[in-house]
Amino acid sequence: MQHDRPKDRPWLFRTYAGHSTAAASNALYRSNLAKGQTGLSVAFDLPTQTGYDSDHELARGEVGKVGVPICHLGDMRMLFDQIPLDQMNTSMTINATAPWLLALYIAVAEEQGADVSQLQGTVQNDLIKEYLSRGTYICPPEPSLRMITDVAAYTREHLPKWNPMNVCSYHLQEAGATPEQELSFALATATAVLDDLKGKVSKEDFPAMVGRISFFVNAGIRFVTEMCKMRAFVELWDEICRDRYGVEDPKFRRFRYGVQVNSLGLTEQQPENNVYRILIEMLAVTLSKKARARAVQLPAWNEALGLPRPWDQQWSLRMQQILAFETDLLEYEDLFEGNPAVDAKVAALKEGARAELAQIDSMGGAVGAIDYMKSRLVEANAERIAGIEGGETVVVGVNKYEAGEPSPLTSGEDSIMTVDPEVEADQIGRLNDWRAGRDAAAVKQALADLNEAAITGANVMPASIACAKAGVTTGEWADVVRAAFGQYRGPTGVSPNPSNRTEGLDDLREMVDAVSDKLGRRLKFIMGKPGLDGHSNGAEQIAARARDCGMDITYEGIRLTPDEIIAAVKRDDAHVVGLSILSGSHIPLISDFMEKMRENGLGHVPVVAGGIIPEDDAERLRAMGIARVYTPKDFELNTIMRDIIQLADPERIAAE
Repeated sequence: MQHDRPKDRPWLFRTYAGHSTAAASNALYRSNLAKGQTGLSVAFDLPTQTGYDSDHELARGEVGKVGVPICHLGDMRMLFDQIPLDQMNTSMTINATAPWLLALYIAVAEEQGADVSQLQGTVQNDLIKEYLSRGTYICPPEPSLRMITDVAAYTREHLPKWNPMNVCSYHLQEAGATPEQELSFALATATAVLDDLKGKVSKEDFPAMVGRISFFVNAGIRFVTEMCKMRAFVELWDEICRDRYGVEDPKFRRFRYGVQVNSLGLTEQQPENNVYRILIEMLAVTLSKKARARAVQLPAWNEALGLPRPWDQQWSLRMQQILAFETDLLEYEDLFEGNPAVDAKVAALKEGARAELAQIDSMGGAVGAIDYMKSRLVEANAERIAGIEGGETVVVGVNKYEAGEPSPLTSGEDSIMTVDPEVEADQIGRLNDWRAGRDAAAVKQALADLNEAAITGANVMPASIACAKAGVTTGEWADVVRAAFGQYRGPTGVSPNPSNRTEGLDDLREMVDAVSDKLGRRLKFIMGKPGLDGHSNGAEQIAARARDCGMDITYEGIRLTPDEIIAAVKRDDAHVVGLSILSGSHIPLISDFMEKMRENGLGHVPVVAGGIIPEDDAERLRAMGIARVYTPKDFELNTIMRDIIQLADPERIAAE
């Protein structure tokens, strides 16, 4: 009988978590492990991800917001206090500073007395997707690729059970990628890394290194397509490993992946519906044994509203546990083998992905095709949004079946978690104490050795581990890297020239023309992203739609200081300014921006803001002078365009 055969082992149960401080995150991790979580998935705050200490100007308002701040070995030590790293499988979502965070992790493991060669886990370490979709890059592509493969070569020798790279297509889908784009862009990233790695490990060791490459994917609501996408990933990866790299052993050709299901589709309207969305999306990566995820982490139902509470994360964890332990899913072989509909869809996805891969290869591979891939993502996301606006893509509770009862789950002050604003001052105080208590001469020597490794081409990992042990901070490590390799400004994917898209825009173009005539020049709109938040999808779509409506737009990308945006406002004599912040740091950053606008005599220029902004915060922003506040529920971009046009109308301004 079917149920007599042994069950498959379930995937790793993870929850992507980290906030406020290392101590608070440590308490959360130990609580989640006690609830049955079987692996850790560490979220770092934006200063840590982009290589700044908590007291840097760009870190203001960002400390502890989207993850845990890690400035030095003491923070890392506290993060894993009472958590034996030799018994843990730890995923660290870290990219530009991956060599540094892995160095700190190794140093803490050694302090615990662990056998470093037995450590298991993953650093994401995927810079290509940072240039395309997430924005936490530091250096240009070539030196970034070099550091990725430095980590891989080091782990081959010292941490053979560690995954040195987790090719991340998750954020590609969040940026609007089609399934074919997600397949091809991720596989192109993997081949770019392996092509570079071939020169750093022996021919005998290379197949095993191919086998250590893992993937981190996204699963959206079209779960049949997403399930087929995962089967296509499995087959295409096997093909690449065999044909491109000559890997004969099947165990080194396995497509190993973890997943977080889609956050892009979570809605602020009727947020309780998100529970069903998350469950359905999880089925795409668990139902098919041939392409089942090795680790799963699920978003919480209320992430479109703000930071989830421990209870919200527990609810998502229970969803995994019920599927794995209460159902009979793990008792069966592959449910879709030989299904003609599935086989046809997989074949079509592979064909589309191969066509994109050929285009990327013709441009020199993933590193050479960054601008091309970025523009493709912006175009695909524009098509996705247009489908929702036009009703062709149904989103329940958003553009269909909008009437409903108020959710009792979102009532009360504690319906989402907020980070105590005092956390930043506390973190900076401990950072200053750390600097005062370390051996300054040892720090200076360690940083000099790191610089020597960087400029001579030596592997940066040994010097990074020495820096960790000497007490070097995250910002100091990254400053050496920035000085050696330079900083990078990623493409925005938004051309200043109007696109060919015209559907529904004729009225808006006439409005822009009319207001521009009154102004005596083309309506000028500046889109800015202050702070370290790299989630640029919304900003890009606002800028692209403003362009297509006929406005003169400026969008210079991510990671700008308020002063840099204000300089652009003055330079271009802007009529309206838009600010986009999704990290939760909207209050301090916008407060600073509005104060500086008034100091520069620009208080008359209307400013609109968007982000994941609770209504209480929206009221505070309006009191600061923000003319309009937009949140994820405001999906109709043409409505936002009308607001911007009306705000620029001199007759309206005169009437007020």
